[in-house]
Amino acid sequence: MRKFLAPVTVAGILGLALVGCSSPAVNDDGCERTLSASQEAIDLVTVEGDTDDVPDVEAYTPIMASESEWTDIVEGDGTAVRGLDQAMVIDVALYNGATGEQIATTPYDGSLTSVLTLSQWTQSFPGFEDALACAREGGRVATVLTGDGLNAEAADGFGIGEGGSAIAVVDLRKVYLDKADGGDQFVAGHNLPTVVRAPDGRPGIIVPEAQPPANLQVQVLKKGDGEVVTGDAPVRVHYTGVLWDEGTVFDSSWENGAPVAFELDAVVEGFGAALEGQTVGSQILAVIPPDLGYGDQGSGSVPAGSTLVFVVDILGIDAPAE
Repeated sequence: MRKFLAPVTVAGILGLALVGCSSPAVNDDGCERTLSASQEAIDLVTVEGDTDDVPDVEAYTPIMASESEWTDIVEGDGTAVRGLDQAMVIDVALYNGATGEQIATTPYDGSLTSVLTLSQWTQSFPGFEDALACAREGGRVATVLTGDGLNAEAADGFGIGEGGSAIAVVDLRKVYLDKADGGDQFVAGHNLPTVVRAPDGRPGIIVPEAQPPANLQVQVLKKGDGEVVTGDAPVRVHYTGVLWDEGTVFDSSWENGAPVAFELDAVVEGFGAALEGQTVGSQILAVIPPDLGYGDQGSGSVPAGSTLVFVVDILGIDAPAE
């Protein structure tokens, strides 16, 4: 019976109870895909089969390598993997490098609901950080994980001895944007906050010394060309929220280390209204008056009667819950 990699336990040891190209590729988004300098170990692995199914893997074992190696079996053409806090849906098949025997797999059932960040995967498989850098949605990557590429606790849980190796085949089902990638837009309006961006997309918000607007203000800072946010499925975003009166950050998914998904009817009214009808890849500035925010009650670090300022990067639409 096939064992399954359990997404809910990726942050520690992955549980077992639940159900090639040699040249770098550069797309117009500037993400350059490079393979491991050595290919001696990965060349001992043959991967066949449809990318929608558990791969057929054969290997000349035992495979031994001084460091992890990786190659592309299929090159994807979608969104690129750029950083550890990027959300994605991947299928993984894992094999023992000493014997070639399959250890565990994800379900390979076509579901896109198991969204994790790369950092969650690298807690057990640190080698994924290098192996998946600039790999793209739709791709299949094969990697030999050894040494620092494989967490010792996870290796022990999978029955891989000290100094051993694992073969992992990773199918990138869906890769969310790491930041808004739409075209810059002209912003009209007076006495609205100014937004600056770090190279990684993290926004800084400068609130003007003026009275806040009485009504909801929404400005598209970047216009993406992806799916439309309708509210029928969760939307995954990066955001920073600032208090107008104090100019201080009260909440930020950037600071928390991972994008967040939510239903539009599960957030304050002004936030949901600002995102509905927008497109994936867009960055939105929303100034939310108290009556469309937390009102006279406040919430946590948000005082009563606060005008809220949000900058939101729309990274993707989640698959509806099954």
